[in-house]
Amino acid sequence: MVSFGWCRGIEDAARLQAAGYDYIECTVTGLQLENQQEHAKLLAQYADSPLPVQAVNIFFPGDLLIVGPTIDENRLSRYVAKTAEALHKIGTKIAVLGSGRSRQIPEGWSAARAEEQFVKLLERVADEFTGTGVVLAIEPLNRQECNFINSVAEASRFAKWLNRDTIRILADFYHMEMDQEPLETMLEHKDWLAHIHVADTGRLSPGTGTYPYDEFAKYLTQAGYNGRISAECTVKENSEFDGSLAFLKKKFN
Repeated sequence: MVSFGWCRGIEDAARLQAAGYDYIECTVTGLQLENQQEHAKLLAQYADSPLPVQAVNIFFPGDLLIVGPTIDENRLSRYVAKTAEALHKIGTKIAVLGSGRSRQIPEGWSAARAEEQFVKLLERVADEFTGTGVVLAIEPLNRQECNFINSVAEASRFAKWLNRDTIRILADFYHMEMDQEPLETMLEHKDWLAHIHVADTGRLSPGTGTYPYDEFAKYLTQAGYNGRISAECTVKENSEFDGSLAFLKKKFN
């Protein structure tokens, strides 16, 4: 049976718990990993959350580049190590690697060189995450947001290339809809699928629009998916937390 969460700040954990969610998905950047004093305070908040922080996203701050000619290898190495340590302490299970600004291939930089850099990063993450209980999920982003890794198939190619237990992929309903990626792609790459993001028309709350949820749920069920599903969207009213959970449970359970 799948479990449900929402991508929100740690301050909303109690509200989501009251609504009946299983976990909250916060951000790695919210932990202020490069500010020792602030990080200590925030780490305690994440670790003591009334709703477990089982997943995180926004892995890298926008100024910490992972492809291109100006990578700071030392800073990147420190950041990944600190992330692994922090998420292990919190008890996080999934770390989503979207970070479109960090992985945007700059003009004049070849895709081949960017791929080499990305594989090197994934190897570093895989090593640091080994033994922590955390799995990295590569997130495909639509072409309007990023020019690198725009489909489930592309993300899966990197996961297969690494073939490490700590590297898997994510399918995001919003990004798939934006780029009109066939939903059956999830079936083709089911063995690498570790996390799901959902939204609805206009990137609003699930159940408020016209996204083909029955079809999405059908392919996830056929894929045998039984992991976590996080809503990642704009919320107009607090009542949407309750309504969306009821909607998601009806569709996926």
